[in-house]
Amino acid sequence: AMQALDAIVFDWQPSIYAPDSAAIDDLIATSFDAEPNSTIRDDGDVDAAHDGTAVSAEYRLPFLAHTTMEPMNATAIYTGDSLTLWSGNQAPVSTRDKAAEAVGLAPEAVTVHTTLMGGGFGRRSDTDFSVVAAMVAKAVPNTPVMVVYDRTEDIHQDFFRPAIHARYEGVVKDGAAVSLHGKVGGPSVAKNTMRRQNGAEVPGADREHVSGAADQPYKIPNFRLSGYISPVNVPLGYWRSVGSSFNVFAFDSFIDEMAHAAGRDPLEFRIELARAEHAPSAAVLEAVGEMSGWGGDLPANRARGVGFGHTFGTPVAQVVEVEDTGAGIRLAKCWIACDPGTALDPGNIEAQMVGGAIYGFSAALFQEITFENGVPQQFNFPDYDAMRMNTAPSFEVRILQNAPHIGGVGEPGTPPAAPALANALFALTGQRARRLPLMHDFDLVF
Repeated sequence: AMQALDAIVFDWQPSIYAPDSAAIDDLIATSFDAEPNSTIRDDGDVDAAHDGTAVSAEYRLPFLAHTTMEPMNATAIYTGDSLTLWSGNQAPVSTRDKAAEAVGLAPEAVTVHTTLMGGGFGRRSDTDFSVVAAMVAKAVPNTPVMVVYDRTEDIHQDFFRPAIHARYEGVVKDGAAVSLHGKVGGPSVAKNTMRRQNGAEVPGADREHVSGAADQPYKIPNFRLSGYISPVNVPLGYWRSVGSSFNVFAFDSFIDEMAHAAGRDPLEFRIELARAEHAPSAAVLEAVGEMSGWGGDLPANRARGVGFGHTFGTPVAQVVEVEDTGAGIRLAKCWIACDPGTALDPGNIEAQMVGGAIYGFSAALFQEITFENGVPQQFNFPDYDAMRMNTAPSFEVRILQNAPHIGGVGEPGTPPAAPALANALFALTGQRARRLPLMHDFDLVF
């Protein structure tokens, strides 16, 4: 099958999006010149002149692929009157309906067996691979067929996490945050996905575009967070923790910068901001400080950073310790405190927190999708790497149960990983990480 595919000569049309990463970045930057799509958080008056020390920063995050360990695949058999699909998917009803439409059957004539996924992370909420299997099966009736994307096809036919620019301005005075104004620019996952899957436009403000920033439980008297939608038509999809995957990195990194500008300990600074707004969030920050021995003496070649995000109803705090080995910097240890409310299955919660953090570390360290002539330039794990067993840090997880409602656990472990690591690198090197992946700016051992 691969040889047959290689033998076909294709006439490619121009891409529906800007052809290269530089042009896409320019489009994202120009989105700040328009009116915001959303201003979900607007407390106090950020436009007023506030006394104190001004802080500003811009952060940039790349497109990302999902790269599930099991690439996209589905098995199907078409009889003329019915279609049966075996598909690891995150949307069984949509899979049934889209497959039925593709082969000209009524939905009730299609049976979908949802198998174990081999990793989903949002990618398997799309139905493309199942629909392809259904169409191939119709071409050879009464013959079971299996469709498998190879890894390059899996990456190149992905629906990507969007690239984002985030601009922040703030004022600190007397050790406290006085004002914070954040602007998030980039294409909209929700609008892109709805247009592709249903041919419909999402009306009004896109709250997901600013999630993980506008909704953080910090008491700042003057606090505005706005989202700007960029006209970038790169195919987008939901990626583990969605908007929080990029917003928590930028927002929490800026909170760290404000803490240092205020002359405050970055953990204590966050606890003080959270205590006035949301007690369970303050408690997980206090817990992770206790677990890690925050503030204690470390060898000169080691340093720690803290990251925090309240996402999917669950506050999660992480402390990362990094070590300069002389041959490069390695990630040595990670402490995680979370509060999902009632812990129905503590073992599963711990596994999800660790797995979520590793997923976040992998993206922060190595991963990006860049474009040239409309084509992704990453093909397989050698150029889209992931954290391996031998380079993963040791973990310690503490589960609190102070929150009044049960929150998520599958996604909240990912967002704080990148800022915790970046803040640790700043503590070690004095160099701020304002773009990802970190491999471009730091000498890492992985």
